[in-house]
Amino acid sequence: MEPVCNNQSSGHDIIRWFEDVSENAGLVQTQTLRRILELNWGVEYLEKWLGDVEIHDVDACTLESLYTSLVPLVSHADLEPYIQRTANGDSAPLLTQQPMTTLSLSSGTTEGRQKYVPFTSHSAQTTLQIFRLAAAYRSRVYPTREGGKILEFIYSSKQFKTRGGLTAGTATTHYYASQEFKIKQETTKSFTCSPEEVISSGDNKQATYCHLLLGLFFSDQVEFITSTFAYSIVQSFITFEELWRDLCIDIRDGTLSKRISIPRVRKAVLDIISPKPKLASKIEAACKELEDLDWFGLVPKLWPNAKYVYSIMTGSMQPYLKKLRRYAAGVPLVSAEYGSTESWIGVNVDPCLPPEDVTFAVVPTFSYFEFIPLHRHKHDCNLATDDFIEDKPVPLSQVKVGQQYEIVLTTFTGLYRYRLGDVVEVAGFHRGTPKLNFICRRKLILTVNIDKNTEKDLQMVVERGSQLLSKSRAEITDFTSHADVVNQPGHYIIYWEIKGDVEDRVLGECCREMDASFVDHGYVVSRRSNSIGPLELRIVEKGTFKKILEYFIGNGSALSQFKTPRCTSNEVLLSILNLCTIKRVYSTAYA
Repeated sequence: MEPVCNNQSSGHDIIRWFEDVSENAGLVQTQTLRRILELNWGVEYLEKWLGDVEIHDVDACTLESLYTSLVPLVSHADLEPYIQRTANGDSAPLLTQQPMTTLSLSSGTTEGRQKYVPFTSHSAQTTLQIFRLAAAYRSRVYPTREGGKILEFIYSSKQFKTRGGLTAGTATTHYYASQEFKIKQETTKSFTCSPEEVISSGDNKQATYCHLLLGLFFSDQVEFITSTFAYSIVQSFITFEELWRDLCIDIRDGTLSKRISIPRVRKAVLDIISPKPKLASKIEAACKELEDLDWFGLVPKLWPNAKYVYSIMTGSMQPYLKKLRRYAAGVPLVSAEYGSTESWIGVNVDPCLPPEDVTFAVVPTFSYFEFIPLHRHKHDCNLATDDFIEDKPVPLSQVKVGQQYEIVLTTFTGLYRYRLGDVVEVAGFHRGTPKLNFICRRKLILTVNIDKNTEKDLQMVVERGSQLLSKSRAEITDFTSHADVVNQPGHYIIYWEIKGDVEDRVLGECCREMDASFVDHGYVVSRRSNSIGPLELRIVEKGTFKKILEYFIGNGSALSQFKTPRCTSNEVLLSILNLCTIKRVYSTAYA
């Protein structure tokens, strides 16, 4: 079922494997579920629901039916007691038969707190597998030179031990420390510019400076630029705008700025670099040109052989695409694969498509996938949670094009019928496996009473409002929102951090445009009746969202995993936002 993983495996081999499993995706899914249950048979959680079932006496199809009828749908809260017992040192087989030695931490940016998620060797192996598969599809469209370099803005956070002695940290941290990360470079014949000491430094500012320095040092060899999320690339280039003169000095003299204070990082970088005065002069001249162009075309100017920029660019990353496109100019933006801390889900088989149009073909061997059909409620419904009505979950083989679903996972790592919270739409099929379009996180909604607005609704509204900033040659650098239900009538607050000067009159127009752009029926009716108050736009000072980033990193998140929360009720974040607010504007729509 799995492709052979060795240095001789070609891109053609892994694509052929994926085409085969995609052709028979429904059958492969049934076999995948059986394999998961056989590997974990007898664990405490499954005994609770399937204790009377003789797994070896029933065929795979019957087992699938029994499993989905007897085991309930769950959220993380339902499995958290089992995971916590493992973290505290309970060595009994609670969720997996394979001893659990490692736990991943989710980013915590969606729900305001990090969660433990099981991480096993299977997690690292599927990460390697999807990276090899994705690289094979990309190489068909954007072939790269064997032995070339990758400018990777990647970061590990510090690992720690739980009370029971398990290693805990972010999934990216575990992966960068794994043997699979080294194998990935060997099999794809592309090597990151930065050594392990930089990636695992634990100091994001020092790591970013070193990534930039080494990326420039190897500038002619860089084949593509990447990070887990588009946010990290944009932030790194913003840092470059501020520090390029220091970087040129280090390249000219073969030195390393005093801002790099970690001894092992200094040694590792100084062992690589050497004086390159001609390169420094070339970069210096390019940067002076780029400053006059507001850094438009930074990527092709500094990395002339870069074939593409590669990162997760869907969902909450879409607002950064405008800025990233300015940096990239004509260099293609390629959206990376679809996954979560819990499981990888789908691969981008059409890397030539722009990020806004990308879909992800489900890899049917990674987990067992179910899909909860979601339907928008009628306008007279008043649901307390969100604006979806659910049907019973269906297997991968029964999804329909154009229908929206919430994904449910059963994983090799001990998650059973686990509601992921991602809303996707089936855009088509790759042979027999569905191609998914990511819509939004289900829980990220603005709501005061009967109104329900998703992350995607918010992004569209902010995009409409921000278009008016072009009059002032200004741009939004980041944003978030909050539904204020303490003050009556409740109302939405949208926080903007802006680059450039904007008149109050223009901000007023932006605020009014956003308020009028929410099309949710519940919101429109509530605004007309004044049961929801006028939209409030708050402008925060420069650097506010960096403070939010530093808060999350200080609480264990890795920069590689960070996503700005688009809607928050986190008291600490609201405190940062409100303390940094320098201007407030209220909408005059519906007046």
